[in-house]
Amino acid sequence: MKTLILYFTTDGQTKKIAERLAENITHEVELISLKDQAVNFAEKIANADQIVIGASIRYGHFNPLVYQFVERHYVALNQKKTAFYGVNLTARKENRSTPETNTYVRKFLARVKWHPTDVEVFAGALLYPRYTWFDRMMIRFIMKITKGETDTRKEYEYTNWQQVENFGKKLSNRL
Repeated sequence: MKTLILYFTTDGQTKKIAERLAENITHEVELISLKDQAVNFAEKIANADQIVIGASIRYGHFNPLVYQFVERHYVALNQKKTAFYGVNLTARKENRSTPETNTYVRKFLARVKWHPTDVEVFAGALLYPRYTWFDRMMIRFIMKITKGETDTRKEYEYTNWQQVENFGKKLSNRL
């Protein structure tokens, strides 16, 4: 049995979540960044029993590369057990932390032809000191509007690691 975990990360949190998922899956796991254009994704998908795709939100959108990947491979994805997880700061709020209540994940799934077997939403991280000046100011503005943390000298990790581990165990048990 083999699980393929594909991820698109902007600042590293989605990759961190992918790695934690992999730690909780008891069979063979392969992690690959969707940014790695040298990979033959069609072959990787064909050789996996289960595919997991994770992607993060930046300025209200998943990266176009995620949409392009899903559009290119949705037929193969729909023939396998699959999962999608979205990572965003909105999920730090309890009323926006499920696939049904998270606007970004709902819009993504409505827009694509892929129908994942399982969907999860994880809160991301706010890494102000690592951002460019422009990103730091824009994200701080957004956080101020949404009543979030605005101290740009600090980093905030909202990810619920127990939730990530539970999802990993669920993925492990279904194969």
